Amino acid sequence: MIVIGSNSDVATAFVEKVLKEGKRFPLVYLFTSNVEKTAKLAQHIFAKYEQECEIVDFDLTKENDYSRLNHIDSELLFCAAGYLGKNSEEGLYDDWNTKQIVEINYSKLIVLINHFAKKFEAKGSGSIIGLSSVAGERGRQSNFIYGSAKAGFTAYLAGLRNYLFHKKVHVMTVIPGFMDTQMTADIETPKPLTAQPDQAADIIYKAYLKKRNVVYVTFVWWGIMMIIRNVPEFIFKKMKM
Repeated sequence: MIVIGSNSDVATAFVEKVLKEGKRFPLVYLFTSNVEKTAKLAQHIFAKYEQECEIVDFDLTKENDYSRLNHIDSELLFCAAGYLGKNSEEGLYDDWNTKQIVEINYSKLIVLINHFAKKFEAKGSGSIIGLSSVAGERGRQSNFIYGSAKAGFTAYLAGLRNYLFHKKVHVMTVIPGFMDTQMTADIETPKPLTAQPDQAADIIYKAYLKKRNVVYVTFVWWGIMMIIRNVPEFIFKKMKM
């Protein structure tokens, strides 16, 4: 199993969910830019599930040598990499902030996924699961830089799914709304609309088994985003969201 963004709360919960269900892998590859933190996760996984892990030091904001990844292979790739950044007026015109958001959520990320998608295609099997966001459904003044990167990632996964379907590889897009994670720790979110990582992992795992194409975490977000997507632009541009 390949896990990109392994320190994400949802990624950790999903790995544990898969292992609790009895699945085992020759290795679980934990991609991370924080090796020290991930080492603790790897120790926990081995102690609890006797599952060996390999930590892959990989920073999406840097230039990387992809040849060092050639030994890595699996039937399942789970991508939870994400960076919210500053989305207020404070960070809107901050070049470094914009670059980080775009690279981590889209431009450098899809290069990494493509590296493994090519292997999946060659084998003619496997599943790729990517976490996007409801923020990518429509550009809003509160987070449109992050949202634009996620919109690109959603479109990428849709196109990859279409391409790899004929190669017997399944690609699933996960669209979370608010989640109670480290990334949103400083944001006040409405509890009825906020999912816990374990809840998200359970929903994602069930959808993966059913080979769903797109899954919302939780279903209420499907309804919310359907409304938001269909507000006429001449009204929407005046709204504060």
